[in-house]
Amino acid sequence: MRNDFHGPACWQKDGENAVRLFVHLTPKSAKDAVEEIIEGPGGTVLKARVRAIPDKGKANQALIRLISKWLKWPKSSIEIIKGGQSRYKTLKITGESVKIIASLKTAINSG
Repeated sequence: MRNDFHGPACWQKDGENAVRLFVHLTPKSAKDAVEEIIEGPGGTVLKARVRAIPDKGKANQALIRLISKWLKWPKSSIEIIKGGQSRYKTLKITGESVKIIASLKTAINSG
């Protein structure tokens, strides 16, 4: 995984109690995985894949489970706030921003 913290990040602090995470999701993949940080049309995004199909929110729920496990963060604190029917999504992760960002950096560096 590319982990260049000197350039733009794939997240944005949203006050003291939330972080927005920008994701490019590929559904119907062979595996569930967080892959790398890439440049998307709107900026830097985290590339992720899920096996679930994009039907009735199944791929979105699989993404939330994947990010929760990847960050070691509760699923109940993660929601899709933009791009529900798009490959480009904005997730809102609720909790102490400093701790969320630390979890993001740890997950990216270990991947």
